[in-house]
Amino acid sequence: MKSFYKVIDTIRDAVKAEPFNHEVTFGNIGDIDLKKQSLYPLCHISVNNATIQENYVVHNITIFLMDLVDISNEQTRDYFLGNDNTQDVLNTQLALATRVIRVLQKSDAYRDGFELVDDANCEPFTERFDNMLAGWAVTFNIGTTTEMTYC
Repeated sequence: MKSFYKVIDTIRDAVKAEPFNHEVTFGNIGDIDLKKQSLYPLCHISVNNATIQENYVVHNITIFLMDLVDISNEQTRDYFLGNDNTQDVLNTQLALATRVIRVLQKSDAYRDGFELVDDANCEPFTERFDNMLAGWAVTFNIGTTTEMTYC
């Protein structure tokens, strides 16, 4: 069953091809290196679950697209923008999410062995992690073909 690898490799390659990312990691959300040793912006791929159907497997995947928030030392009275770049981070990481989903939508299910099922759900975060990260958790379903046969 190589379709699982094809899906995560395609996501990794789509993210790496964009300028708003420096590193891609994989695994449990708790495995993300949240120390400032990682190169940000960062994408973390997490497979939540899989549903096995007849000749088809649907993977529920979340990609976390994030960057460090820079806080300015200057005081500001602009309560809309604040004194950090949170809005800039959310903007660039959502643009990256959109690009990755577009790449997945354009895949040829017959040739590539997978297809995006339904729409992607994007949830912003600004206080999820301890070290001033902001970004988007993008959750979607990918359907893959399976070569497994009945014995």
